[in-house]
Amino acid sequence: MNGEIPPINGHEHAVKLEEQMDEGQLDRLVTGVTVDTEGAATSAPPVKPEKPSAIELRKGLIQIIPVENDGQPRSLVILTNLKTLFRKQLPVMPREYIARLVFDSNSKCLAICKRGYKVVGGICYRPFPHRGFAEIVFFATASVAQEKGYGGLLMDHFKAHIRRTYPDMMYFLTYADNFAVGYFKKQGFSKEITLDRAVWAGYIKDYEGGTIMQCTMLRRVDYLNTREIIAQQREAILAKIRQMSKSHIVYPGLPQFQDGRGEGVVVDPQDVPGLKESGWTPAMATTDRRPVTKNTERSIMGRLLSEMQGHPSAWPFQSPVNRAEVPDYYEVINQPMDLSTMEEKLDSGQYQSLEEFADDAQLIFDNCRFYNAEDSMWCRHANKLEKAFKDSLDRMRE
Repeated sequence: MNGEIPPINGHEHAVKLEEQMDEGQLDRLVTGVTVDTEGAATSAPPVKPEKPSAIELRKGLIQIIPVENDGQPRSLVILTNLKTLFRKQLPVMPREYIARLVFDSNSKCLAICKRGYKVVGGICYRPFPHRGFAEIVFFATASVAQEKGYGGLLMDHFKAHIRRTYPDMMYFLTYADNFAVGYFKKQGFSKEITLDRAVWAGYIKDYEGGTIMQCTMLRRVDYLNTREIIAQQREAILAKIRQMSKSHIVYPGLPQFQDGRGEGVVVDPQDVPGLKESGWTPAMATTDRRPVTKNTERSIMGRLLSEMQGHPSAWPFQSPVNRAEVPDYYEVINQPMDLSTMEEKLDSGQYQSLEEFADDAQLIFDNCRFYNAEDSMWCRHANKLEKAFKDSLDRMRE
């Protein structure tokens, strides 16, 4: 063999791809990068711009510091600042409970520190090395820095830190409130708990109203290099598509429509450059589109809701407004709505159409603007989330 893969649709005897690979190629395949894609190894994959959090870390403006209660003054200062951050960002948690767990000698923390010891993000967790998992007790980033990507950066470094410190620990468990479910999904957590209940039951604290979620570590994934891995995966997929499709080829425009001309011009579709090459036939012109089914609409609603829950500006709208914190809200707003309520309605099949779903989303934005001042932080977040939602809705409708 010369390393070439036999044609998929040919009649030659096919040899398993894995049998032709060396260890390096196997490592690349595990991360999702195909090794038989022409040019994939040599072409430079497009890389998205760095997030502000990654830039700040690279320039040394922020540091990610592991810390625990070892009695050292530096540790105590960082833990105190972490406690303050958690108290501010997790107002439903009792203050004494937060303080007790943060300063507990069995707890460990990872903090994002800016300008010395100012904490702008942090994780408090309890490791159970003998059980093979860790419980994430508290996780928060400063609200003023929600859009910088601190949350994703912190979680990636947390996974890398766990791998270095506890090589055999492969699972994380946490109780996420409605505010955080979308975020944890984006970070690889799932509501499906595959870890045997006998392993963790009785070791972690149950939270009423929270959703238990699990993340499973992958041994061959470098969590500090996910950006480059995803870029390689994307380029490998696009390169394979270019082998099988001509969708990347751009044809020149028809001369009949240049210089503002074209009114009254009739063009035979078969004369449009690239149309025949795409596999189009005249019979397709009379073929009706497949109707959008209920399952299709429900899938679209699920994707839209997931995108909204994971948006940086979604944090004020994740759960119902707390009546104790905003006493007059329900006197002003007659039809309150939030993302967790939309999720419950979607899961229970209460949405009969995409329009009903979009109406509830619009209700969130309208309620916010009706109750809050136009130049308030809440309205700014509502406007950003509304634009992102409508852009996604238009794209999926197309």
